[in-house]
Amino acid sequence: MSKRPGALRAARSVVTALVRNAIARRRPAAELPEVPAPSGVDGYARHVTALGAIAAAPAVVVDLARDLGRAHEWLTLHAAWRGERPERIEPGGEFVQQIRLMDIPAQARWVVERADDEGFALRGTGPMGITLGLWCTVRPAPEGTVIRLDGALDGAPVRGPVGSTAVRSVELALADSISALAALAQGAPGRRLSVPDEPIRHERTGRFLDPHTPVVVGVGQVVNRRPDLDAPREPVDLAAEALREAARDSGAAIDLLAQADLVYAVPSASWSYADQAGAVAELVGASRATTVQTSAQGGDGGQLAVNDAAQEIVDGRAGIALISGAEAGATMAALQRVGTEPSWSRQSGDAAPDRKIGQDRPANNEAETAVGLGAPVFVYPLLESALRGREGGDPDEHRARIAGLWSRMSEVAASNPFAWDPTPRTPEEIATPGERNRWVSDPYTKLMCANLQVDLAAALVVTSVAAAHAAGIPQDRWVFVHAGASATEQWFVSERADLAESPAIAAAGAAALGHAGVSVDDLGPVDLYSCFPSAVQLAANALGLPWDDPSRPLSVTGGLTSAGGPGNNYGTHAVATMVPRLRDAPAEVGLTTSLGWYATKHSVGLYSATPPEKAFAHLRPAFDRPATRPASTELDGTGVVEATTLVHRGDGEPEALLLSVLAEDGSRVLLRNEEPDLRETDLVRRRVRMTDGRIEVVDTDRQELPPPPDAPVRTSRHGANGEVVVITLDRPRVRNAVDRRLALALEQAVDDAEADPTVRVLVLTGAGGTFCAGMDLAEANRGAVPVTDRRGPLGLTAEPPVKPTIAAVEGAALAGGFELALCADFIVAADDAVFGLPEAKRGLLAAAGGLWRTATRLPRSIALELALVAEPLPAARLAGLGLVNQVVPAGTALDAALGMAGRIAANAPLSVRVGKEMIDAAVTWDDGEGFARQSELAGPVLLSEDAREGVAAFAERRLPVWTGR
Repeated sequence: MSKRPGALRAARSVVTALVRNAIARRRPAAELPEVPAPSGVDGYARHVTALGAIAAAPAVVVDLARDLGRAHEWLTLHAAWRGERPERIEPGGEFVQQIRLMDIPAQARWVVERADDEGFALRGTGPMGITLGLWCTVRPAPEGTVIRLDGALDGAPVRGPVGSTAVRSVELALADSISALAALAQGAPGRRLSVPDEPIRHERTGRFLDPHTPVVVGVGQVVNRRPDLDAPREPVDLAAEALREAARDSGAAIDLLAQADLVYAVPSASWSYADQAGAVAELVGASRATTVQTSAQGGDGGQLAVNDAAQEIVDGRAGIALISGAEAGATMAALQRVGTEPSWSRQSGDAAPDRKIGQDRPANNEAETAVGLGAPVFVYPLLESALRGREGGDPDEHRARIAGLWSRMSEVAASNPFAWDPTPRTPEEIATPGERNRWVSDPYTKLMCANLQVDLAAALVVTSVAAAHAAGIPQDRWVFVHAGASATEQWFVSERADLAESPAIAAAGAAALGHAGVSVDDLGPVDLYSCFPSAVQLAANALGLPWDDPSRPLSVTGGLTSAGGPGNNYGTHAVATMVPRLRDAPAEVGLTTSLGWYATKHSVGLYSATPPEKAFAHLRPAFDRPATRPASTELDGTGVVEATTLVHRGDGEPEALLLSVLAEDGSRVLLRNEEPDLRETDLVRRRVRMTDGRIEVVDTDRQELPPPPDAPVRTSRHGANGEVVVITLDRPRVRNAVDRRLALALEQAVDDAEADPTVRVLVLTGAGGTFCAGMDLAEANRGAVPVTDRRGPLGLTAEPPVKPTIAAVEGAALAGGFELALCADFIVAADDAVFGLPEAKRGLLAAAGGLWRTATRLPRSIALELALVAEPLPAARLAGLGLVNQVVPAGTALDAALGMAGRIAANAPLSVRVGKEMIDAAVTWDDGEGFARQSELAGPVLLSEDAREGVAAFAERRLPVWTGR
């Protein structure tokens, strides 16, 4: 579930006001004494008011209201002060204040027209020629004071589309301000911490930092090695304790937890909560925070939460974020051994966080499930075998090397006070199976696997530098989040091109390092997610780090075997351990990685106690993915064994041999063999075949792996900064007809481009002089229908891209090909291109959006001609009807589309995004709501930083520099 941050804050403001009204209002508003409107409000185009009662004397209320030193505690319009301000509102005074209009900072220059025992009157000027008025009027009431706040706005922007939205935001702010002032007058806590929206000086470097620069200011960890079964502690209690430790670690001068804007939870695997973030927020007093939860399954959650929180802070939507996760696996295991169920928290069925982040999908496809490849303890050993196969090593030699890696991990854990098992172990102890170190799945013993039976918690407090400064947090506690990146592999492990590679980690790492201006050689401490040795090798290889070098540690915690494998939350422990290291070595840059499922979901973070040169960004790079491999469980002919693992039962005895075999056509075949005759044979990189249901080795020489089938979709980046992604349908031998494999690849390519914030425009085209001939009917006849889970038919038509999309059409766009083109916002067509819906000739219908979209975008008679006559129409005719934007010479459609994409990408990102949103939504608005909805969408754009930059650049005769804010 997701909600707009602005809407969430507005809702929380209303809830806060209602709670405070128990203090502020002793009688219904209708019974309050009348307070006349102040003089001067009639001179403004728009005017709002709020009225309330306060159980305090008028003199107390006026004294508080005129005390500018306390304005941040009650006036919810207030954001920061600019320059020197007077102590109090006095007649004739002047001051400059940063206020919030529609949650956007705006500068107001105030002049005090009146200040006396009955309140004050301010007149001021704001951005873009807006004029402002603010009045406070108090009168005695039988039970204290009645207060009236008035706000007024005028100027061209206010009289235009932004006006109603802006004045509504002022009205809500005035109502909440009365409630906050009432609470202050009676000694209750006021509004949130006042955070200045102005540069903060970093004392050590002398640099002035953007106030929204994100920093980790506090870390906390809890290890509960001896669970108390008489009073077992549940995960949310451990998480709350870790957050309190993090708050203490920050050295803040205030209750930092109660001031949180965001509370993140990494879900527990040992006890399930519908809204873990909400439960933790309640325990630490963060009652006003928006709650966020990472995906239910995924060790990428900790770093993903940091990346998301840092982006929220950079974008000005939050100032203080709390991140936590906890496991009570050891307690649960101990309780189960004595046959006891804990009486821990059970939330209501409708409990849910305000927002969820991350991906939740089934972990395995049919082929993987069929052979029993359904758990990390089986998949990661298979990946290990593929890694060994690539290097060409002997099995015993390779196991000795990974045992050495894990021995070094245990030595790191021995010096980690929060490690679950701080016992240093030798490589021989780790590699040798025995009673306390059974085989799990070759080549892994128990001491090479993540230990999930732990009671561990970790927490982080991430703030803006402005919030850290306002909260009195010493700068020697600050560790900056320089960059974050997230990416996913091909989701199902059996469909990946190469089990020994991680293109997603490579892309995420390159994006984060490039953004931060750091090379791998520049890195100080590193923590690579270490559930199993193969996970470390995949990451190290992708990032260009040596994995078998004792002089280059790859963990700061000791890894998930020794430090502990707390479900999804290991990444939070890694960051919590990294931060103190960087405080002690402020010139160093540290890197952490987190992953989920089978090295499937990845998040990367870069940290340093030295400020970044470039503003933080959560990068989700779109990259050219390798071709996928079809997966099955039947080998026809011969194939090369890519990887094997011998699975063992819980008692350590062998159960079955699992094999990944690459067939001659490049597909992957998963096999399960329960016969003992092959268990002692090294089959990796050997050629095999199936004979009478048995695996037979036909060539003992080392073999090269067959490449995967050609990719049905290609992607490429264009533009000075790669802001345009071209997605090419690449099955020219069948005129780019869409089969299921192409549909899945197209959905993935569009998802990647949509997620990458650096991508501004998509271009969809076809290879070989044809756009697309529609669905691959031959494949569909065999039951392989090209429908994906989310974007639907053809991998796109149920959910077209949100970002501007251009179809570059050469040749024919027929049936499903035309339906794909109709998903684009613009069509650039060659002069010999044709478009049609010939489905009626095959007894079908264009039900993937063709009939519906042509009916809404073309005259009825033309839509009927396409559907019923079922003959293609030329591009020129459709251009005359407004469906095709440009007709260009044959062979130049892609170049013309790239030219258009470049012109779109050169414009302000907010203007483009909201402009498209408004045009798409306008057809659903009636006359009564159209102008209001337009104003609501336009307001934030017209008051944005980019709007100010655009006007300034025009006046200064230079190109604008857009920030998207």
